[in-house]
Amino acid sequence: MDCADGKTPICFPILSAWIAAYAEHAALQGIGSKSCPKCEVPCEELGGDPWRMYETRDYMLYREKALRHEPAEAAVIAEYLQRLGVKIGNNVFTGLDQVSPADLHRPDLLHNIYLALFKHMREWVEGFLKKHKLQQPFDDPWKEIPPYPGFSVPKKAYREITQWQGKERRNLSPCISAVLVSALQNLHSSQYQDFKRALKCVSALVDFTLMAQYRSHTPDTLS
Repeated sequence: MDCADGKTPICFPILSAWIAAYAEHAALQGIGSKSCPKCEVPCEELGGDPWRMYETRDYMLYREKALRHEPAEAAVIAEYLQRLGVKIGNNVFTGLDQVSPADLHRPDLLHNIYLALFKHMREWVEGFLKKHKLQQPFDDPWKEIPPYPGFSVPKKAYREITQWQGKERRNLSPCISAVLVSALQNLHSSQYQDFKRALKCVSALVDFTLMAQYRSHTPDTLS
């Protein structure tokens, strides 16, 4: 619909929405489950060289190739899209006014940190404590954590929590370093290096989680 002056409006409507988690986002973008929604990095190179740059996904190009090709080119186009991890050439966002599909995806703390990295850390800490017979010295201060605004006091011992939801895993961030320090206080000289590395590892992940929530960064915070 045109404006009163006959010109085409460019300010309305504007897409404003949360595009769900990665799995749903990949389906909406029409890419494979192991593909990056933003760039054309091959799935086997994910997590590789962090300094290597890849081309940003051009979903309009995918659409053009999928919809406007000669029948004889069908196999070539299909192989091209498959190599880039694209399942469908025309996704639900392509062609929307002022919408760049490659810019829609944003990593989020819940799925990438609390439900992924923290899950791995929690399992690793449990194994570490069990190896050194420190499960009880960890559980005791865990249950004594006082209430604090924005923090839910644990109702069960660390080992008694069978289902870790996002809320419980989020609670790990502000307290696990302190609780782990308390559990590792009485150590033998032979355990010193192992305990030091364990604390350094956990603290680094907690620091990263907190810094990932910064709204802006400097070269120092990035390094």
